[in-house]
Amino acid sequence: MSLPPLAALRAFEAAARHQSFKKAAGEIAVTPTAISHQIRLLEEALGVRLFDGFGSSVFCGQMAVAPFAGFSETPS
Repeated sequence: MSLPPLAALRAFEAAARHQSFKKAAGEIAVTPTAISHQIRLLEEALGVRLFDGFGSSVFCGQMAVAPFAGFSETPS
């Protein structure tokens, strides 16, 4: 299995953190459509759906959250 493109991982990380393709696009200096394309590319490479949408927000799906369940922002 080959690694997904770095741009797709960068788009995923920003979109997951902001829960918004628009905010992620602003941070990376691309269009929201470019973020969407990168997320779709990553989903196809991994074979899973990573985001669920609701209105103008997106939320990480279960497959996107599961690998990071044991992580936290601050060390304990």
